[in-house]
Amino acid sequence: MTITPVRHTCTRGPLISTEGINGVGKTYLTNRAVDPLDDKPLMLDEFSEWANGRPGLGGALLRALYEASAGDPFLRGGTPMAEALLLMAVKRHDLDTVIPPLSSGRAVIEGRSVDSTAVCQALQLHPGDPDAALATALELLALAASFRPLPDLTILVTDDSAKAVERAQHRDHCVFTSEQAAFMREACALYEQLAATDPARYRVLDRRRIGEHQAAEQIRAWIHDASTNLCCLYEPWQGPEARCMCCGKPVDPVTA
Repeated sequence: MTITPVRHTCTRGPLISTEGINGVGKTYLTNRAVDPLDDKPLMLDEFSEWANGRPGLGGALLRALYEASAGDPFLRGGTPMAEALLLMAVKRHDLDTVIPPLSSGRAVIEGRSVDSTAVCQALQLHPGDPDAALATALELLALAASFRPLPDLTILVTDDSAKAVERAQHRDHCVFTSEQAAFMREACALYEQLAATDPARYRVLDRRRIGEHQAAEQIRAWIHDASTNLCCLYEPWQGPEARCMCCGKPVDPVTA
């Protein structure tokens, strides 16, 4: 039986993700957006920020992927589907750790969520075929949604990919290969295509059209708006006995 979220007011906070290729400024702009807030969201680091050093299962899984990929910045180890499942497990682990703050009404912002996994693994599965990559990215998102609820709001930060490459190289003190730069360019395009398929969940911030100050204000407004009219979160794999993971309300049998 498929569970449809009940559209009643839940006491939980919103689950938000920020997405985009390396160097577009996701973390920088999000930090600028939340800095003035009195009730700051809980910020979850993105993959690259805690693959080395964070204890626990999530960190151990990411360290294994990092080692298997021989330091590839996109964690590509040559087995895209196995890597996709491990990355989805990491994001399930992240959700498990933030249920208490969500339940208390606090907003949680994931620095990358399942969308990054869908984009990067789809490109590996279908190199040079953007239509097939988009179809597979959607299928991978559906698979991820069977592991855990998708974010209530996904903020996609996008920009000219060449500028993003320059920023990422300067930030990380590295030089991307031509293949890695091409992968980022393809990922940038696929992120934008993916966002266009679900305008209810995605908000797109295009740095080619907006300055840093306006960008931070826009992100802050989206975070504020995401806190209203939230539905309950249910385990996707549970049946009609499911209760909200945050407020404990049961599934409405009419919508199940």
